[in-house]
Amino acid sequence: MNFKRSAREEPEINLIPFIDVLLVVLIFLMLSTTYGQFTRLQVKLPTVGTATVREQPKEIRVTVTADGRYAVNQVALETGRLEELVAAIGAAADKSSPVRIDADASASHRAVVMVMEAARRAGLTQVSFGAQTTAVAR
Repeated sequence: MNFKRSAREEPEINLIPFIDVLLVVLIFLMLSTTYGQFTRLQVKLPTVGTATVREQPKEIRVTVTADGRYAVNQVALETGRLEELVAAIGAAADKSSPVRIDADASASHRAVVMVMEAARRAGLTQVSFGAQTTAVAR
């Protein structure tokens, strides 16, 4: 009878497959992350006391920030020139599309009128303004 113990070898932990899996997960997360929320313009709309909000199906939404930047359907424009605004509205529009202006509460009157002029030059006649709704006490 052989009661002598054989020498045990310590198990090795191979980290290479673990690192490969982590790199694949990291690449997947980087590719699937959306960066759209970082490019959106931050706008504080004026408030109104009504609770009815109507959404138009083919509505063109033009956002105006307090510092005079513009976005058409949440795509920010490079410059604030009227020609660029007319081209962006015209590219996003059918001739029957309504235009909704979501202007910041502290946006200048000039910036809002410029959007209205761009809509007119693009051949659009239906213009409305967006606002935040507040709860109405009854």
